[in-house]
Amino acid sequence: MNKPTPIFLKLFIWHIIIILTLSITIFLVTFYSLKSHYINTLENSLRNLSTALNLKFLSLYKNNQIEELNKLVRNFSRESNIRITIVNNEGTVLIDSAENPKMMENHKNRPEINRALQGYYGRSIRYSSTVRKEMLYIAVPMINNKKIIGVLRLSLFIDNINLLLNDLRKKMLYIIFIIMFVSLLIALLFSKIISKPVKELYIASNKIAKGDFDVRINIKSNDEFSNLADSFNYMTQEIKSLFSDITQKKEELSKIISSIREGLVIINKEDRIILSNESFNKIFGLENITGKYYWETIREPSIINLLKKAAENRKEVVSEIEYNGRIYIASVTEIGLTNEFILTLSDITEIRKIESIKKEFISNLSHELKTPLTSIKGFIETLEEEVRNEKHKNHLNIVKRNLERLINIVNDMMLLSKFEEKGFKLELEKVNLKSILENILKIFEHKIKENKLKFTVDIETNLPEIVADPFKIEQMLVNLIDNAIKYSEKEDEIRISMTRVDSVIKINIEDTGIGIPKEHLPHIFERFYVVDKSRSRKLGGTGLGLSIVKHIVLHHNGSINVESEPGKGTKFTIHLPINPI
Repeated sequence: MNKPTPIFLKLFIWHIIIILTLSITIFLVTFYSLKSHYINTLENSLRNLSTALNLKFLSLYKNNQIEELNKLVRNFSRESNIRITIVNNEGTVLIDSAENPKMMENHKNRPEINRALQGYYGRSIRYSSTVRKEMLYIAVPMINNKKIIGVLRLSLFIDNINLLLNDLRKKMLYIIFIIMFVSLLIALLFSKIISKPVKELYIASNKIAKGDFDVRINIKSNDEFSNLADSFNYMTQEIKSLFSDITQKKEELSKIISSIREGLVIINKEDRIILSNESFNKIFGLENITGKYYWETIREPSIINLLKKAAENRKEVVSEIEYNGRIYIASVTEIGLTNEFILTLSDITEIRKIESIKKEFISNLSHELKTPLTSIKGFIETLEEEVRNEKHKNHLNIVKRNLERLINIVNDMMLLSKFEEKGFKLELEKVNLKSILENILKIFEHKIKENKLKFTVDIETNLPEIVADPFKIEQMLVNLIDNAIKYSEKEDEIRISMTRVDSVIKINIEDTGIGIPKEHLPHIFERFYVVDKSRSRKLGGTGLGLSIVKHIVLHHNGSINVESEPGKGTKFTIHLPINPI
């Protein structure tokens, strides 16, 4: 057993993580908020200044007094330490307080200039290739008679702000380190205070686990830990008293077991009966069987085989048995580490009678419905030929579509009734699965092309023929492939593979469609169970297809399994014995 991590260490680590996270977050948010505030303040100042200078420079610029304007710009730039640039409406630099305008390239594509030439206020922060420093640029249009004749741009070095922010960053880090140090000291103290009573509870619990019920905890604090200690002491006292009641409870349990209607017997690892109730004794006409071997008293082979199977597999085994004209569900379950088994017998004779009546009713109903439905279909087809009104034709199509769905349901119900009839036999012959699959795929060629589905078939070379009912196998594959197509979106992929594994053929039908939610998987083989009712109704599903598939597989002594995940697709795996007999 691995040594557990002390709760003190866990608490302290979590406090460190929280303190670091909060400190870093506060530092980053505060620092960048201040930086943004400084730059915005500077921008507003430049913007107000540019508005004032624009009025002052405009008269000289529009009168083409460039020399006088150049002197004025340079004088103001020296006094304010602000770089001033004047550009004409073609983007050519006419005046610049820092560089020779003739040596400067066209500025029309500068973001702030371009914005100003459109008549708006322009702003940009970027690296200046001319002065080789990061700068803040503000540009405003110079307008004469409602026409933009140029742009006035003011720019300022960001270096001063960066120096100020660096100094601020150092001070903030210093303060945060002090706060973190104090917080960690507090966290250390808090973790110790919290972990101490927990450690005491842990030590006391270990003593109780070893059978020492006289242990007590005394925690002197006015909080939940004190209440927890009192509750723990009370619990210890109660556990001690409960041990004295075990014998009495055991006797009461024996009485309860004796009174339940289901037959129940407990068998130990030596195959001896250690407990049986009255119902079990009554079923087999037994008395005083405690201590005897079960195979001496229970003379029913099906139950003996069930107990042997449970002992071999070490897991629950359930089977339906018939004894003295009654039908029982026999369940054998192993009890924990004692290697004992509980056998329960539940009488389901009346339930089976009701099921039989229900099956017979469904079978008769299906046969009775088939004839009038076929007749109705014939009349609808006759009406289709005579009706000329498009609206009435649409109504007839809806009726016909729903009638065909109803006929499919009736046909599927009749097929299921056949499967469930006593004495039902498959028409077995040698079947080539590859040939059957090739014929089926011809049926779905149009749907596959229409939905642009990727279809992959992988059949093992020299796949052996199997002894099966070809019509039922074909029906099984048709239902599964049809489902894969129905519940796939356009351009999804469907993969079918057939391989031999020992004495069985393994068939995989897998799609990358919409998938089945986990909670629906245990029910998909039930009659009329539909995962997506609206989609099934739209596509004409009956809710019986998978139930039919399961019956076909089981009648061939095979098995079927499904794996699915919503949005990723569904995979059906079928194992069919090469020779089911």
